[in-house]
Amino acid sequence: MDKLLNVEEAAELLNTSPRFVRRLIAERRIEFVKLGRPVRIRESALIAYVIAGTVEPMRTADATSSAGRAA
Repeated sequence: MDKLLNVEEAAELLNTSPRFVRRLIAERRIEFVKLGRPVRIRESALIAYVIAGTVEPMRTADATSSAGRAA
């Protein structure tokens, strides 16, 4: 079972502010659990959020072909 993190703990793991995590929750951009009034975020939900936002680096061939189209 995943560890349930409070907003401050989630912010620390993401290396960001608690305000940013609260905004993710308010905009429903991250999965969360409501336990009455308190909100908790599963550790796996944080990992899924990071994976979903990960951008793969361009390969050299991709960079040269897109550079020609930009001009």
